[in-house]
Amino acid sequence: MVVFMTIKHLDLLWKFDILIRNGIFEKGGNIMAENMEMMDAMDIDTKEQQFDEDIENIIELLEEKSYFKARDEILKHNEVDIGEILEEVLEELGIEKTIILFRMLPKDVSVEVFSYLPTDDQLEIVNGITDRERNYIIQELDFDDMIDVLEELPANIVDKILASTPKDERKLINTFLNYPDTCAGSLMTPDYISLQETMTVGEALAHIKREALDSETVYTCYVKSAGRKLQGIVSLRALVVADDDVKVGELMNEDYVYVNVYDDQEEVAEYFTRYGFLAIPVVDKENRLVGIITVDDILDVIEEETTEDIERMAGIMDGSDKEYLDLSVFNHVKSRLPWLIFLTVSLMLTGAIITRFEAVLSQVIILVSYLPLLMGSGGNTGTQAATLVIRGMAVDEIDLKDAFKVFWKELRISIILGGILSVLNFAKVVFIDHQSFMIGLTVAVSLLLIIMFAKLLGGLLPMAAKKVGIDPALMASPMMASLTDMFSAVAFLLIASLFLGISL
Repeated sequence: MVVFMTIKHLDLLWKFDILIRNGIFEKGGNIMAENMEMMDAMDIDTKEQQFDEDIENIIELLEEKSYFKARDEILKHNEVDIGEILEEVLEELGIEKTIILFRMLPKDVSVEVFSYLPTDDQLEIVNGITDRERNYIIQELDFDDMIDVLEELPANIVDKILASTPKDERKLINTFLNYPDTCAGSLMTPDYISLQETMTVGEALAHIKREALDSETVYTCYVKSAGRKLQGIVSLRALVVADDDVKVGELMNEDYVYVNVYDDQEEVAEYFTRYGFLAIPVVDKENRLVGIITVDDILDVIEEETTEDIERMAGIMDGSDKEYLDLSVFNHVKSRLPWLIFLTVSLMLTGAIITRFEAVLSQVIILVSYLPLLMGSGGNTGTQAATLVIRGMAVDEIDLKDAFKVFWKELRISIILGGILSVLNFAKVVFIDHQSFMIGLTVAVSLLLIIMFAKLLGGLLPMAAKKVGIDPALMASPMMASLTDMFSAVAFLLIASLFLGISL
């Protein structure tokens, strides 16, 4: 192949050569890679800015009642972006303008867009359109998306939709609606490719072509017996590269991973995380294949579970799936109040403990100034350990049988960290605050013991919670802070009375 290079190209190469010789471009193109990353980031920012401008333009067109122009503008975007634009329109202009724009979308586009809308927005649109439009959207949705929408709709609307649904499909829908919200059955779809082991590869590929458009995924096919029992799985890749006369039974993998229809959705998410599946089969108690769960549905579960854990670690007991701005002030108060009451009571107990040692504090007033330091250090170090252990259990790095390993590791960590911080604080008390050697020693020894207690408690308390069936995330910040505060006050004042010879 002949390569033609212009003078401009040669000049650029010459400049790059000078840069390389001067060490400006290192081997591997580190600086070039960094520049490319910066350019990509700038490109993303530009696209986001353009998208925001498009939303503003569409809203202005709707305000001017230029509906066709607004439709033309919105159709320049993909379905996911259109869903986001409709969210903004609903927030800025209300449901009437949103429905006008939604109705002007092509039917196939409107169904796809509807599936990407948040549940609250879906309900508003469903309540604002005709029965015919509603039935069309529901019937055209993917089965799992349809179940999600029906679960949120009022019973009278669901009854109307089911009344116009074929009998067999209505029975299947009712079965799915009866599964608990947090189990595998509520996440699965019955739209999958099923094969027989006696099929040849040629027959299987022909069957896949016929069923592909109505299936959630074609990359993995499921081999069932005449009694619907799952016998194995076979990938599309294996079928494509095999000869047409090879039997499916010869290609299928019988060592497959599956979940039960009543398994908790968090367990299902762990399977996807561990094995990296695109889809996983769901069976009933008799090992009959009833559906599959795809990775796009499990991503929503992972987000929900992560949000729940973060909220619980912060002491927020919120069972709602609504976004922050959509949740009412009363619900925010209700979700935060229980832990705040618990913390208030625990602080009252801490105050009572300190009052009990009033004699010690009255004789050496300076001790009061070191209490916040000790309490804060205990809470922070305990929360560190608890967070790491909770995260380790969440990703299956730590199991309950590892309790002694966690204890031994946190004990060594606490001794090293406590020793370093104790020496630093001893030096600060004696040489900067100009207090006596014994007061410095009191603070240092107390700090060491508090850090050891907090680290061990932070490491073992989440594991103990899991052992008795309590969410380990609850053992993070609020609980740790309360327990370490009380221990810090008791330990410090007892050591002070011992070292300083003060009677209680």
